[in-house]
Amino acid sequence: MQQRDTVDDIAEQWARNRPDLPLEAMALIGRLRRLNVRVDNALRDYFLTCGLDPSEFDVLATLRRSGEPYELNARALLKSAMVTSGAITNRVDKLSAKGLVERNPCATDRRAVLVRLTPAGKDLIDAALPGHIRNEESLLTALDADERAQLDTLLRKLLIAHGDTEPLIG
Repeated sequence: MQQRDTVDDIAEQWARNRPDLPLEAMALIGRLRRLNVRVDNALRDYFLTCGLDPSEFDVLATLRRSGEPYELNARALLKSAMVTSGAITNRVDKLSAKGLVERNPCATDRRAVLVRLTPAGKDLIDAALPGHIRNEESLLTALDADERAQLDTLLRKLLIAHGDTEPLIG
């Protein structure tokens, strides 16, 4: 018999009280949401050991993966983070105060500002990445390689169906 999770209990309650409703989507979305909370908590806990919060890690990682000179404009950071411009400004302010990023004027557009990793920011993100990947691996240990590939394919299909197809940088 398959082990039960909390969502099974929730779905049973709904089935008893509203047997007229199809519950498959509710159960699946419920599992995704509950898993998201657990993943977010595990990521947050790891980032705290690096002296960062998840949003700061996101900015540093985005700059690092952009390649040398590890510099992007605010628009590129916005596309990657899917937050408001005010949120990006706040993140960059915090990272700048920590000496992990710096703002530089754009040579080709006087109105634009470029955000660049400092050497300390690059060192921190490079040191944090291996532990971050180990943390993510530990979150997936219940799945074998074939199950991971299948889940990856299905999640990609859902993201594409909901329009998550624009390149982030470039």
